[in-house]
Amino acid sequence: MLRRNGPRGCTAERLAAEFGVSVRTVKRDLTALENSGAPIWSRPGPGGGYGLATRASLPPVSLTPAQAVALLAAVSAASDAPYADLASAGVQKILDVLDPRTRAKADELARRVWVDTPSSAVRAVRSALEEAMAEQRVVRIRYVSRDDSTTTRDVEPIIFASANGRWYLIGWCRLRGDIRWFLMTRIEHAAVTKAPCGQHSIQEVGIPPATARSVQSRGE
Repeated sequence: MLRRNGPRGCTAERLAAEFGVSVRTVKRDLTALENSGAPIWSRPGPGGGYGLATRASLPPVSLTPAQAVALLAAVSAASDAPYADLASAGVQKILDVLDPRTRAKADELARRVWVDTPSSAVRAVRSALEEAMAEQRVVRIRYVSRDDSTTTRDVEPIIFASANGRWYLIGWCRLRGDIRWFLMTRIEHAAVTKAPCGQHSIQEVGIPPATARSVQSRGE
């Protein structure tokens, strides 16, 4: 989005509205990008905002049209997955630096791949859960159970898990004093607190089924 806005830049408020996250989250992520060496500029005051340096570019990427569409299909089909918005943005960065011929072929092939995804968790809710997991902070959620009762709970996030095509937040529920699975589409509201998580480990969740695996890269 910064690249598309060019020298005009973009305000943190506009970025937050576009991606359905808080202004605080946007500023944190922009600072992290800037600290990692990304050529981002910031201008304070009225008419200010953030932008990407004019000469900034990604290194050349070599993909076949089929590989590019494979990435698009995987991200599109998993729009309800944790960090899906970041994955989509990452794929778009790759597509932006493909050579014109490959991009044109990928666009043509992409028209032949359709996805029909189920309704997912509210974007703002998913953003809060992602932040809580990444920073290992307690998240306060408003949860609707199967019998339609609503409770507010403080949860220490441990794992995001996909089972039977649905995503769950698994964590230590301080209200129940135990590990609980929360269907993400049943979480009506979520807010990250300043409280750090305790010492609950992945092992406390239990032994995963034989067909389950983490999303670690193949090299790990």
